[in-house]
Amino acid sequence: QVQLVESGGGLVPAGGSLTLSCAASRGTFSMRAMGWFRQALGKEREFVAAINWSGTSTYYTDSVQGRFTVSRVNAANVVYLQMNNLKPEDTAVYFCARGSGGPFATVVQGIPEDWGQGTQVTVSS
Repeated sequence: QVQLVESGGGLVPAGGSLTLSCAASRGTFSMRAMGWFRQALGKEREFVAAINWSGTSTYYTDSVQGRFTVSRVNAANVVYLQMNNLKPEDTAVYFCARGSGGPFATVVQGIPEDWGQGTQVTVSS
């Protein structure tokens, strides 16, 4: 089991930017796909973005396409989520997750094996 720790959340005005980080404090990403999910208050957790093990393929939910960018540095066991042009509806707790395999489909369509504790992102209108 890999322990994942998110950071970088905070309060920003609409139109602002934030970069979230997810680091493996114990273990490694081990050539697995990584993903970001979010859960707004009173709503179910939803998929946001995923990246394959090598960083060559990414996938986004429609609502963040063109505004968010997921990337990774495998040597450092870190995954990032760059969020631009933030909207109030992006307000949520953001979680990173490690897939069960290398392709991003293991995050998008499968059940991730490990989850972080989450970091709060609040976008004010």
